Amino acid sequence: MRPLRLRTLFPLFVLAAALVSAASVPSPKEHFGFAIGDDYHLANYTQTEAYFKKIAAASDRTKLVDIGRTEEGRTQWMMVISAPENMRDLARYQRIAQRLARAEDLDDAEARALAAEGKAVVWIDGGLHATETVGTHQLIETVYQLASATDPEILRILKDVIVLCVHANPDGQELVSNWYMREPVPNRRTTSSPPRLYQKYIGHDNNRDFFNSAMKESTNINRQLYLEWFPQVVYNHHQTGPAGTVMFVPPFRDPFNYVYDPLVVVGVQTLGTAIQSRFLEEGKPGATSRSGANYSTWFNGGLRTTTYFHNMIGLLSEVIGSPTPTRIPLVARRQLPSNDLAAPVAPQEWHYRQSIEYSLSANRAVLDYASRHRDTLLYNIYVMGRNSIARGRRDTWTPRPSRLDEIVRLASGETPADAAEDAADAPDGPPPSATRLAPKYYDLLHKPEWRDPRGFIVPADQADFPTAVKFINALLKTGVAVHRATAEFSVAGQRYPAGSYVVKTDQAFRPHVLDMFEPQDHPNDFKYEGGPPNKPYDVTGYTLAFQMGVKFTRVLEAFEGPFERVP
Repeated sequence: MRPLRLRTLFPLFVLAAALVSAASVPSPKEHFGFAIGDDYHLANYTQTEAYFKKIAAASDRTKLVDIGRTEEGRTQWMMVISAPENMRDLARYQRIAQRLARAEDLDDAEARALAAEGKAVVWIDGGLHATETVGTHQLIETVYQLASATDPEILRILKDVIVLCVHANPDGQELVSNWYMREPVPNRRTTSSPPRLYQKYIGHDNNRDFFNSAMKESTNINRQLYLEWFPQVVYNHHQTGPAGTVMFVPPFRDPFNYVYDPLVVVGVQTLGTAIQSRFLEEGKPGATSRSGANYSTWFNGGLRTTTYFHNMIGLLSEVIGSPTPTRIPLVARRQLPSNDLAAPVAPQEWHYRQSIEYSLSANRAVLDYASRHRDTLLYNIYVMGRNSIARGRRDTWTPRPSRLDEIVRLASGETPADAAEDAADAPDGPPPSATRLAPKYYDLLHKPEWRDPRGFIVPADQADFPTAVKFINALLKTGVAVHRATAEFSVAGQRYPAGSYVVKTDQAFRPHVLDMFEPQDHPNDFKYEGGPPNKPYDVTGYTLAFQMGVKFTRVLEAFEGPFERVP
């Protein structure tokens, strides 16, 4: 009976240790003098940095990591949070996440074993757009709760998940919070019209830089995402929510970008549903998705959108809220439930803490899912990387709307062989977008010259090679595998000098490679046939190699040469 008694007591020892550790963590109110979410109060970055240091010193669940300087010279911090036993073996779990995301020199059995052994890695950030203050302050409260809470759900999450809590814009928080709090009369405080940009050079467009890494903050973040930690889930907090609702959460409207793995799309939908379900369980109405706002997943430049091209599940939420109380207005059409707004919210006065609570619930939903499906998330990021490597080693064709339009035009003068079947299915005839074409037109979609490249060569003898090197550095900062030629070589009868760069597509981050070299082909998106277009969410046409004027060669066949990998 003695061994049984020890086994019974062990969980009690663990719980007791957790309680002791949690009790030593100071609350936000003890540190800031107000609770996170109190009306008319904002914390600045100086105060937040000091608080994070206090928590790191007090809790064995946390490690405060310096990820680099900001453009104004502040330290940008990442708080790593997990169970104490995981924190003691953090490097091992980081290596597992790296190996699975890269998917190099792994087979399925090895990947499953690593997934069973590893911990899910979830990124939660806040403050990227500094006037969107809910994001920064939910991050403070999230760090506190993960470091101090002792409820069974949090303890289970900490056992299964490594959480990376990252401040996305320290300079912005310092500016905006000081600007708001400078006014001595609380109800006259405002975050509007701060005297300068809340990111030194690009302000709000700091969320358009993540494929280029021109700014120090985006470089710091990309290093953690694509070179150090490779989280399977990245949650990027924003505001404000659509009028008449509380929060926009995934899934997003079409189109998604056709170069990335469909598991990304399904993963985003799954996590969005988990957030929605959590809100309904907790009696939090007012969350909308898809048609509730204009957000899509096409553009490769935002913090959460660049993740899609790296096989990660990127989440965006947009929540209402201000430290100055506001109102939810009555928007009549948003009082009718729909698939994209299952539980409408009543018009009402709205306080800052309510927005914080919604954000905390969304975080818990994501972390709970990651805990319960830890091995699936880890294995699926390997599967997506494996798929990308395989696609880069064989002939593939990315669906492109312009090519589909071309075969429809070619077929317009012919009668499809199965037109009679169409008529039987739809008495009024099929809509133009659903017209069936003869099988030969599918073959036309796979013209040899329309294949995806096996790789790209950036020759060293081009006129502006220094700019080409800057382009290569942008790829390296986002984790792309790049090789350099150590000697002159020849591909398809063309010679290239030593020092030329080679970017092959048989790598896990193949979607990002294609997106940086290949022209965009955004679909025509109309409200109805012949009607006005639906406004795109963000940039639709961009190709970084084109924008920088880089000369390169698309190579459609497998090729080798005297290549060494660039560190």
